[in-house]
Amino acid sequence: MPKKSVPRPCACTSIKKLSRVLGRVYDAALATSPINVTQLAILRCIDRSKSQPLTHVAEELEMDRSSLYRALDPMVRDEWLKIAAGTDARSLTAVITHKGYRLLEDAGEQWEQVQTRVVERFGRRKWAAFVAEVDRLRGCANAPEEENL
Repeated sequence: MPKKSVPRPCACTSIKKLSRVLGRVYDAALATSPINVTQLAILRCIDRSKSQPLTHVAEELEMDRSSLYRALDPMVRDEWLKIAAGTDARSLTAVITHKGYRLLEDAGEQWEQVQTRVVERFGRRKWAAFVAEVDRLRGCANAPEEENL
């Protein structure tokens, strides 16, 4: 006989549903651009990272390296990025091209509009609290298992 279902929503399912819904909203806002919200997040992170190794970018975005590298392939192909050798023989960095910076600027404006709309609808104070709680939850989820969530 199957176990009785826990009568509360699964944290992972709830967050994934939210991610899919928001992803569609942001991707729709970027529909006139050749970039999607995931690629924009990667470009923005690379821009902030200033020549950090791609392993740092993957960690910052909470992505595994192979997923990041797969996401970078079309960005390199479309000449938004160039991959360069890092400070040691085993590390790689990504350099945003002129075309990539133009795209970052154009898509950034579209992103800013949808971001403002989402935050305003949710409420600025609630948004700030939500972001803080999401960061806390991420920290708890990444903590060793013996620590409490």
